[in-house]
Amino acid sequence: MKFKDYYATLGVARDASAEDIKKAYRKLARKYHPDVSKEPDASDRMSEVNEANDVLSDVEKRAAYDAIGTGHHAGENFTPPPDWDAGFEFRGRSADGAGGADHSDFFEELFGRMGRQARQQGRGAQGSAGFKARGEDHHAKILLDIEDAWRGAKRLLTLKSPQIDAQGRVELVERTLEVAIPPGVKAGQLIRLAGQGSPGHGGAPAGDLFLEVHFQPHPRFQVEGADLVMTLPLAPWEAALGAVVAVGLPDGSSLKVRVPAGTQSGQTITVRGKGLPAKAPGDLDLKVRVVLPSAYDPRAKDFYEQMASTLSDFDARKVHAAEQERQSEGASR
Repeated sequence: MKFKDYYATLGVARDASAEDIKKAYRKLARKYHPDVSKEPDASDRMSEVNEANDVLSDVEKRAAYDAIGTGHHAGENFTPPPDWDAGFEFRGRSADGAGGADHSDFFEELFGRMGRQARQQGRGAQGSAGFKARGEDHHAKILLDIEDAWRGAKRLLTLKSPQIDAQGRVELVERTLEVAIPPGVKAGQLIRLAGQGSPGHGGAPAGDLFLEVHFQPHPRFQVEGADLVMTLPLAPWEAALGAVVAVGLPDGSSLKVRVPAGTQSGQTITVRGKGLPAKAPGDLDLKVRVVLPSAYDPRAKDFYEQMASTLSDFDARKVHAAEQERQSEGASR
């Protein structure tokens, strides 16, 4: 994906005021509008101008674009960093752009999620017909630790909300909220904070704030829905002979897990109900990885040489091929 410099497209400086952006857009619209322009590429140029204006004339999109775009140049390869938008607070109205116009992949990668989430909520004032109007809902993406979802927690979360200052320029204003994280909360789930959106009008209630849950990368666990997935390292004799091993859980406790004899690397041992806690708790999936002692250790080298001599008829590749064939036959039944 190529980076788009929306400021260059409109021909304005990065610190341009909202009025400067409006004037630049109007000038380019008069030049490239397909109904009046004689430029051969007028339609394409007008699409680019519309997209740039859609972002830079919107205080929230502009703040998000500025946060991620600093130091990048038009046309260079660009991939937004993971969770770049965490902590940004957006109003809960559609962010699809003007009139549902087609936008580039670059635009959709950055701002498409904002629009999808707002539509899924389907709440908030969408233009008041009367004096009384409920305030708009807001939404924000937050990053939690898996431990918070395991046991529940209260956390102070800081959100950044873009606003226009007295000079017509965008500034980020922070606010900190204490949020109760319910045990068993899942990735993608929305935590609703009543009355924390935009103020209402004419005595109508304020909108709500919806926090979309995502998880910080964890050194041991991955989250798949309500299931926890982790690698379980085993010594060769534990896998071959069977064993009972201790597995650490996110709350610091440990669970004793029975490893069946003959367990192979790559197999999964599933412990039912030991994933994220909830009314229907998830499972704990343990991906087995057999770890061999290093042959640089003379003791291990002696054992390997004895095994090579005693089990000279063992063909690992033949055994593996037979196992794959059995799995294939089982899957086709």
